[in-house]
Amino acid sequence: MTIQDLKNKNLLLFEAISGSRAFGLATETSDTDIRGVYYLPKEDFFGLNYISQISNEMNDITYYEIGRFVELLLKNNPNILEVLASPEDCILYKHPLMDLLKPEDFLSKLCKDTFAGYAVSQIKKAKGLNKKILNPIDKERKSVLDFCFILDGQGSVPLKKWLSEYRKVQEKCGLTAIDHTKGMFALFYDDSETLKYKGIIQHEEANQVSVSSVPKDEKPEAYLFCNLDAYSTYCKDYREYWKWVEERNEDRYNVNQTHGQNYDSKNMMHTIRLLQSCEQIFRNHSLQIRVENRDELLDIKAGNWSYEAVMKKTEKLIQSIEEQYAISDLPDYPDTQKSLKILVDIREALYL
Repeated sequence: MTIQDLKNKNLLLFEAISGSRAFGLATETSDTDIRGVYYLPKEDFFGLNYISQISNEMNDITYYEIGRFVELLLKNNPNILEVLASPEDCILYKHPLMDLLKPEDFLSKLCKDTFAGYAVSQIKKAKGLNKKILNPIDKERKSVLDFCFILDGQGSVPLKKWLSEYRKVQEKCGLTAIDHTKGMFALFYDDSETLKYKGIIQHEEANQVSVSSVPKDEKPEAYLFCNLDAYSTYCKDYREYWKWVEERNEDRYNVNQTHGQNYDSKNMMHTIRLLQSCEQIFRNHSLQIRVENRDELLDIKAGNWSYEAVMKKTEKLIQSIEEQYAISDLPDYPDTQKSLKILVDIREALYL
């Protein structure tokens, strides 16, 4: 079933413009997103052809089956609550039965987890993005050797530097572990290669150093420390960084680079808007979609706020939400029985 099928068969119950235009944050370059609600024909609903959601290829137009829509409302899903609370001038079509579903009947303390919880996850992503932008990682991957050091008096020198200075190669080295230590090894060298040492690493992709069998009468050339914890952290950061480079939205990344604030300004604008919506829910027991601080939010989107200022604002909003949540008399959960009765009433009216 396609979106056009829904319209041809008159199955739509609700349709509205969503996203930036509904929030009052649209600019000349903003896309137009559409969200809606439909119901399945009786034979599909009672049969084996239940379809909970239909979207176009770009996912900027999405419709939810009425049962799925109510299910998500009961979970206090922010996107679904915002669809139900769409401003009048954004509603393209509304079946009279949809008046039975009112946003205020679904608002509960769950909103702290769904609205603020999601916003906090976006803040963590923003911090990770900030770290990635400020700390780019070379494409050439480091090896374990880069995390090895030779003890030298009261300090240490990088292994690669030590090998170069003493004209040695890692392949002719042999390591033995030192009891009661972590990451410490005695380093032996066999220039003739008759002792068949395994080298410090056996190949560039090795994730740890190699130990060799060394005759008891051999004297160590030096003592080596391998910081495997630092190497493990580097490998994790390397994978995450280059995965991000591969998947990032180049257009948005270039915009963020242009304003030079080292965070995804559009994402943070919507994160702050979401936190403000959550604060309003607990303060006023209502959900107002259209923002009252358009200029401030668009200023953030334009990158006119520093990363530190944006983070400070989010922290202040989160603190306020916690305070309002503590004194709120909203129910812990929406009234499931009442909502299901409304859903049944809607279906019965549609299937008469």
